[in-house]
Amino acid sequence: MLVIRFSRTGKTKQANFKLIVSEKTKDPWGNYLENLGNYNPRTKVAELKADRIKYWLSKGAQPSATVWNLLVSKGIAEGKKKGVTKISKKRAAKIAEAKKKEEPVPAAPVAAEVKAEEAPKAEAKAEEAPKTEEAPKTETKVEEAQKKEEAPKTEEPQKTK
Repeated sequence: MLVIRFSRTGKTKQANFKLIVSEKTKDPWGNYLENLGNYNPRTKVAELKADRIKYWLSKGAQPSATVWNLLVSKGIAEGKKKGVTKISKKRAAKIAEAKKKEEPVPAAPVAAEVKAEEAPKAEAKAEEAPKTEEAPKTETKVEEAQKKEEAPKTEEPQKTK
């Protein structure tokens, strides 16, 4: 399978990238089929051969996620940008757990609307019965902060070399 990807060139901490077409299993610093342009991430200057990129895309070459995002931003390819970062399964589980804790508890279901004919009867019953329900207690910011301080911290110890 052919892939369009970056090949890093340049000095240490002064990266430049060549946009190349190569076989997926080949080393990006080895031989490649064609150089499709250059990209300088420090100045955000991209010198791309749009016609050759479109040719290779039509032949079935798959761009990497970062290259795809560059092509979309330069207007060479059409579509949505792709997510580049990868989240480990362990980290995804922690995020899902945190979202569950943050979700508010669903309120009691709302009673069905009373028909216009039954409205006077419902009002009469409401006036007769005294209200015994109290409003739910809401925690103040100070109480929430105290709870957070009391919660056990689950930070991992830092590794030393």
